[in-house]
Amino acid sequence: MSAREPVINLEVQTWSDEHIVERVLAGETALFEILMRRHNQRIYRIVRGILNNDSEAEDVMQDAYVRSYQHLGQFEGRSTFVTWLTRIAMHEAFSRVQRLKKQISLDSREDGAGADPACISENSPERNVANMELHSALESAILALPLKYRSVIIMRDVEEMSTAEAADALEISEESVKVRLHRARALVRRALYRQSGKHVREVFPLPATRCDRVVAAVFSRI
Repeated sequence: MSAREPVINLEVQTWSDEHIVERVLAGETALFEILMRRHNQRIYRIVRGILNNDSEAEDVMQDAYVRSYQHLGQFEGRSTFVTWLTRIAMHEAFSRVQRLKKQISLDSREDGAGADPACISENSPERNVANMELHSALESAILALPLKYRSVIIMRDVEEMSTAEAADALEISEESVKVRLHRARALVRRALYRQSGKHVREVFPLPATRCDRVVAAVFSRI
């Protein structure tokens, strides 16, 4: 990619993902930034939930964006662009999990030592200590789930993806998504969800500084 020029035309913000993909493929490569910034939060939450590590999640996001850019011509529109992108990111995340497991096994070390705490930026004065503790407890409950359940609950309950979108991203049946989600919710205490209420979508937030860093790193690679 040639030297990057900032995307400043506000009109492009109203364009669909698919239209932006067409423009990028036609040579307007700077528009790829719109796609990254539009979907950074979803991709980060899903990848972060799988990996339980901030720095690993950021690396995987970059790899996923680079791979999606390199294979953008293969996007055929059979699913939405964000579902296609999510699938790529999840494949990268699952591959990273397997590599980390092998590395830990070879090093004969206990798993979990490198997990970073959730990166939460607190700028709202009305969010009190009780809410912080609740968010932390909810994140811990989700991260304690087996990987196949954790992935589903993040997509369905945190990102509010539809059953069809989650099934497409995971490449499993919608019925399997429903079964896994039911099991995941059963494993997370009902009382925790009753207390969390509207705050469930606030777990695994992506700070603006991390978003900017991912975008800049991807453009330096493509």
